[in-house]
Amino acid sequence: MGQTLSVSVDVLVVGMGPVGATAANLLGRYGLRTLVIDKANDIFLAPRAIVLDHDALRILQMAGLEEGAFATRAIPEVQMHSPLFGQYARANTAGHVNGYPHLVTFFQPELERVLRARLPQYTHVQSMLGAELVNFSQDEQGVRATVRHADGQVSTVQARFLLGVDGASSFVRQHAGLGFEGKTFTQDWLVVDVIDAPVPINHVEFTCDPRRPSPHMPAPGNRQRWEFMLHPDETREQMEHPDTIRRLLAPWCDTRDCKIERTAVYRFHARIVDRFSRGRVFLAGDAAHITPPFVGQGLVSGLRDVANLCWKLAWVVQGKAPQSLLDSYDTERRPHARATINAARLMGALVMPRNRLTALLVHGVMGTLHRLPFTRAFLEDLKIMPPNRFRHGLIRPGRGGARLIRGSQLPQGLMRRTLDSPYVPSDDCLGQGLTLVGFGCDPAAQLDPQLQGAWRAAGGHSVVLRHRGQAGQEGWEDMTDSLVPGAAPIGWVAIVRPDRVVLHDGPLASVDDIVRESLTLLGYGAPTTAPFPPPVPS
Repeated sequence: MGQTLSVSVDVLVVGMGPVGATAANLLGRYGLRTLVIDKANDIFLAPRAIVLDHDALRILQMAGLEEGAFATRAIPEVQMHSPLFGQYARANTAGHVNGYPHLVTFFQPELERVLRARLPQYTHVQSMLGAELVNFSQDEQGVRATVRHADGQVSTVQARFLLGVDGASSFVRQHAGLGFEGKTFTQDWLVVDVIDAPVPINHVEFTCDPRRPSPHMPAPGNRQRWEFMLHPDETREQMEHPDTIRRLLAPWCDTRDCKIERTAVYRFHARIVDRFSRGRVFLAGDAAHITPPFVGQGLVSGLRDVANLCWKLAWVVQGKAPQSLLDSYDTERRPHARATINAARLMGALVMPRNRLTALLVHGVMGTLHRLPFTRAFLEDLKIMPPNRFRHGLIRPGRGGARLIRGSQLPQGLMRRTLDSPYVPSDDCLGQGLTLVGFGCDPAAQLDPQLQGAWRAAGGHSVVLRHRGQAGQEGWEDMTDSLVPGAAPIGWVAIVRPDRVVLHDGPLASVDDIVRESLTLLGYGAPTTAPFPPPVPS
């Protein structure tokens, strides 16, 4: 990775954890001059995130990571055990969504190494380790930041925008004056990562003992992780002592028969900023929200943030949309992040009650609900989690009449061009721009020529998707029926954003209105010879 600091960039990314590194890759793919800095000199190796879901894996695909780029382990189910009732509940996480497993575990340092290793392919993206942001100011033209290097030297960075992904104690958030409301939980937790435990496990289990709750799960590299809740009178030093670790793991394994890879004590938080941006400064990941780990959504929420934001930054910098487009980031992401935090807190209360009486009541009720068909399906299919969609923001309100949901992602399937061509994930067929998708039809052929020019100026293009059996015709053949006819009938069109969110949809006969209304949402009115102002010089 380069160590030469640019005088001027489009985006300065502060923080190079998994969310920051994903943002840097996304911005690189969109063609923005990007500088990503981190005050640490190397990847942090202490236990942190271990779970990703299908949404996160799809976002990493958008960032350029192919399947198998880093090791994952699919989790078929989550079991909840009680000393009073035995296994009283479960969640079904088998199967796949949009081509990816519902739930996987992974090794975060490996993911970070892979994301960082991909950055040199983008000549317009630079990284700087051992570099700390110490000050910044902003005006109508951009952000002026002061960066202190490990050797004590100081550099000034001019950026169009600043993205703070610098963690829970974010300097960017504090210096921007953004409030961080919420609660710091009073309980601390010990995390123990073990390699080569003698008894394998293929699922996640919660031992919901009010005396000491303890989640347990497998991970790639023959790893297993345990988490143990601390009592109020227990200290970090006591809990990280080898004798304590040996005693806590005794019900599962003898520490002499395995390797203790790492241990750490951390405290749960549930917090969210009052706004995800101020002017030209944006927050993402733990800098914007902290989610308790009971539903494995902390890192996932951060990845959703940058998938939502980065393409919008690119469209504004490249003159394809006005800066007001960026207001939709907070509108779309903050309500969902808050709902996810609330779901995690609820799940924590359900599976980790702190006293025997509460455990008796809660676990008994959950066990009963799992025996009833309707409530069993609700709990086992994790419908307690808020769906990854939004009702307000950069979408056309309402429903078009097909199975597509505006504000939700377009499904992903496998496509091919010809009979002898390989299968390709449908997201890769859509490319990096705004996409006018035709389901069994060619929308470009029906689109008014003046609107076609405006659509191209807005960074748009068109793609034709065909149903199975139409290989060799123009477009892509859907080999899984996920899109044609699974998502929409033949003769339907949709506007899909670069983050794969459905912006608008309707019948082919309305394609002019659909494109015109979408352009208006993007900040562009009736077609003119100069639909957008030129980019502001950096």
